[in-house]
Amino acid sequence: MLYQVLHTVVPPVARVVWRPTVEGVEHVPMSGPVLIASNHLSFADSVVIPVVAPRKVVFLAKEDYFTGSGVKGWLTKTWFEGLGMVPVDRGDARSAIDSLDIALDVLRRGDAFGIYPEGTRSRDGRLYRGRTGVAQLALTAGAPVVPVGLIGTEDLQPVDASWPRLAKVTVRFGEPIDFTGRFDGVPPGRARREATDEIMDAIHALTGQERVAAYNERPADA
Repeated sequence: MLYQVLHTVVPPVARVVWRPTVEGVEHVPMSGPVLIASNHLSFADSVVIPVVAPRKVVFLAKEDYFTGSGVKGWLTKTWFEGLGMVPVDRGDARSAIDSLDIALDVLRRGDAFGIYPEGTRSRDGRLYRGRTGVAQLALTAGAPVVPVGLIGTEDLQPVDASWPRLAKVTVRFGEPIDFTGRFDGVPPGRARREATDEIMDAIHALTGQERVAAYNERPADA
């Protein structure tokens, strides 16, 4: 109910204020499990995608956003719950496994799950090599992957900004990638790597970002 109320109010207001350019929204399946795999430039990305997507997209958010006290804590929790976000303890040693389990639960009940294959925000605007969790989810759940290219969200809410600013933002949804049956007989590690690389190729085609092939080239504070 809270999601329905917020999603009825927030997207129209956000579109009037920020006027995002949205392309390829018809590529998002309106029912069934699907992974929404995007590049990651800003904290605001997890708000931008649910605002423009034609269906509910579940993202993971830090547990801290759901445990605050007082009026501010309640408002923050209500906001994130209303956007369809799910809390996860990222400081726990099991957080990566727990995140995959939560994602699989979302997909198995036929919902859309949002994920950033790079693993964290890009501080320099480049597109980094994808981690294979996105492919593991797609192959395990049998869910298609819709690649998403975000452009300009780093200006909407820069790393040091507490609130969004006016900025030109473009969101591009690519055609779904279906891996069903494509990796039968292929060693799991190789299948995950090849599927992830294909997803990142699709994201690159949507954004045109400079690419980085190695994990160790990511800035230390990213």
